[in-house]
Amino acid sequence: MAIDCDFNYTFSSCAWIPHVIFFKFVSEHFSVIPTLFSVSYAGYWGQHELDLSAFLRRAKSLGYSAVEIGGKRPHLSVLDCKGNGQLDALRAEAETVGIEIATIAGYTDFTAGRSAAEVPLVEMQIDYVHQLARMAARLGAKIVRVFSGYSSASADFQADWKKCVGALREASARCADEGIMLGLQNHHDVGISVTAYEELLYDVDHPNLWAMFDPWSVALTGGDLEASARRLAPRMVQTTLADYIRVERFSYDPALVNYRPLDPPALRAVPLGEGFLDLPAFFRGLRAGGFEGYVAYEMCSPLRGGGSEENLDSAAAKSLRAIERLIAG
Repeated sequence: MAIDCDFNYTFSSCAWIPHVIFFKFVSEHFSVIPTLFSVSYAGYWGQHELDLSAFLRRAKSLGYSAVEIGGKRPHLSVLDCKGNGQLDALRAEAETVGIEIATIAGYTDFTAGRSAAEVPLVEMQIDYVHQLARMAARLGAKIVRVFSGYSSASADFQADWKKCVGALREASARCADEGIMLGLQNHHDVGISVTAYEELLYDVDHPNLWAMFDPWSVALTGGDLEASARRLAPRMVQTTLADYIRVERFSYDPALVNYRPLDPPALRAVPLGEGFLDLPAFFRGLRAGGFEGYVAYEMCSPLRGGGSEENLDSAAAKSLRAIERLIAG
């Protein structure tokens, strides 16, 4: 997969017209690359933890072509990286294993810090993203992933939106300086619906801000997966997949000798294709919109069957087969 330039691209769904270079993936045929996210083996939810070297080997042995690496401990922390030598060694190891490092995942919340306005949290996070971009360039990766921000109250909506727009625009420019694409994943509150996500991209109006549009938040917020994917596919460089079942919740009311339903239900992660997400519809939209890029699988919450190494490997292998079926159509 190469990177080429196109000065005439139009983001037709919201008339977004870049002013400078538009980077895009170019291949001789439809190219979608299965990718495994290291968060799956990071131990955050009590699951088995692998260090980066072991993770690279595991992803390759399971059959994945590329990896996404979490930009924080225990994997790729800007505090723990001791210089270019460490990055060069990691890149060489990936090349020896025969797996691509595609994306470095940043963890941002650009609306954080309302109770401490004197602390320059946005500036800190932009610098963090810039450091990740430098590391990504050294590793031969193409993308740094970020989130927008959480929103706490309707009264803060416009201020939160403005803060995210400014931060994303500056982070996009700093990543461009390093030759790295900045990808926005639809994870946090600001820009979570399809319309809001498109509007956020439109307002940032920077040619180096790319869509990393995922289906799960769309499904949970009532969006049309196929139509949304088709609209955003031309702007996308990656999507990240997970699948879930709904676990209904109830509270016992002894006065009624009955149970009251609680809303919303809880979600529990399962391998791709075993949950309620209509992933075939999402991929029909991606295909119709001409998407080419990375399709990452993540286990980023408690998983059915537990967090043992064997269960994680089984879910990752099943999900790769599901991705291959989705690609084939």
